[in-house]
Amino acid sequence: MHLHHVRTHRSDENLAREGQLAWQLAGVATDPVELDDDVIDMVVNRVIDNAAVAAASVARGPVVSARSQALSHPVSIGGDGATVFGADAARHTSPEWAAWANGVAVRELDYHDTFLAADYSHPGDNIPPITAVAQHLAAKRGLTGRDLVRGIATGYEIQIDLVKAISLHAHKIDHVAHLGPSAAAGIGTLLGLDQETIFQAIGQALHTTTATRQSRKGEISTWKAHAPAFAGKMAVEAVDRAMRGETSPVPIYEGEDGVIAWLLDGPEGSYEVPLPDAGEAKRAILDSYTKEHSAEYQAQAWIDLARKLHAEYPLILDPDHIESITLHTSHHTHYVIGSGANDPQKYDPDASRETLDHSIPYIFAVALQDGTWHHADSYSPERAHRADTVELWKKVSTVEDPEWTRRYHSNDISEKAFGGRVVIKLADGGEIVDEIAVADAHPLGARPFAREQYVAKFRTLAEWALEEAEIERFLDVAQRLPELGPDELAGLTFTVAPGALTGVDIPEGLF
Repeated sequence: MHLHHVRTHRSDENLAREGQLAWQLAGVATDPVELDDDVIDMVVNRVIDNAAVAAASVARGPVVSARSQALSHPVSIGGDGATVFGADAARHTSPEWAAWANGVAVRELDYHDTFLAADYSHPGDNIPPITAVAQHLAAKRGLTGRDLVRGIATGYEIQIDLVKAISLHAHKIDHVAHLGPSAAAGIGTLLGLDQETIFQAIGQALHTTTATRQSRKGEISTWKAHAPAFAGKMAVEAVDRAMRGETSPVPIYEGEDGVIAWLLDGPEGSYEVPLPDAGEAKRAILDSYTKEHSAEYQAQAWIDLARKLHAEYPLILDPDHIESITLHTSHHTHYVIGSGANDPQKYDPDASRETLDHSIPYIFAVALQDGTWHHADSYSPERAHRADTVELWKKVSTVEDPEWTRRYHSNDISEKAFGGRVVIKLADGGEIVDEIAVADAHPLGARPFAREQYVAKFRTLAEWALEEAEIERFLDVAQRLPELGPDELAGLTFTVAPGALTGVDIPEGLF
């Protein structure tokens, strides 16, 4: 790896292409280096993981809406179109709309993979747009599963490298601003585009996907699931324009009126972005981790600790026995999903599901009482309104602990942590103290996820909506991903069982 220095430049400095971050990212995308076997294996895992959470959410309102939008559009004439999760496999739509619908399905439950460093990310968001383009152009360009795996690996590499170096949230910019460039670069790798074309696509994708973090603040709306899907859709369209010879704002990151100068650290801002050397394998996907529980990633370890305490201390299930619960944790956890956010909605039983999955006081209280976590039941209005839960919930608060903040930001994987220490003060004056560093499913956790767990997650989340034969068909295709031919890429989808969506209202809009 090498560090690429990034700072703002006055227009009269005429920063050369080679010095621009977007050009360097495009260089990573065009590097023909082969993938390592463990990277290929993890790409397959994440394709399965994405499909699992898409299956679980296929009847939810935002997913139904996005799917109906996508299926309102015909296949564009440049290819064969792409599939949409839940729809008949023979029903294709234009790739940018497939990226949109599938992106919403993947993100709706906040249940797929994550990488946290200087900023936040769900790098699995790269998979829908890159897959949609692969399906659309498979026959025309002879694209294979191997090509798709290479494109996905690039998407992960670039998004994770950006997340390691450039904080967006510190300036209240939504983290999908790193996703637009990474997805565009991944599509560029998939298609074997030249560096100049990918460079222009990255610039356009970044320019069109910068937005504020209000989508993840206060009364969190359904747009939270749509924001990454929109970034993927914009990436597809940016690549299309760049392939037609259209250009982007240059330099997009470093310009006098560019992203750094006006949206991030300002004219004096600078960063050191880690990027693979030429010929160095793209391995960033291995730094990311998936979720066992449907909640913000920084809640994963806390759910596991709550389950442990549930089994060990039955008395604490009754809020009358508890005076207070304090979670000592990182800056991010405290200020984003903890009481440090100062969002009253995080303690509101009438809050949206999107808000509750960003409320660690709620999540810890429910997991502590139930000893488990369920992607739907744990967020139901009935569960949120249970009187003893509300009483316990309001006794949970967070505080920042400098040591847990340091571990959160550590680049040493052996000490990087997303948990903390809990102090439960009992009504009788006693105290229970425990801690957890990483989630059980984390690579360094008590029960790390491997292929077996990814497959089990898909079976569990899909069984309500898919017939057994369809579950087995999808798992067969997905696990053969590196060997798939052009005629098989369209099989990377699933069709729901007859009657699974009966009673689901299809909303009407413009299209």
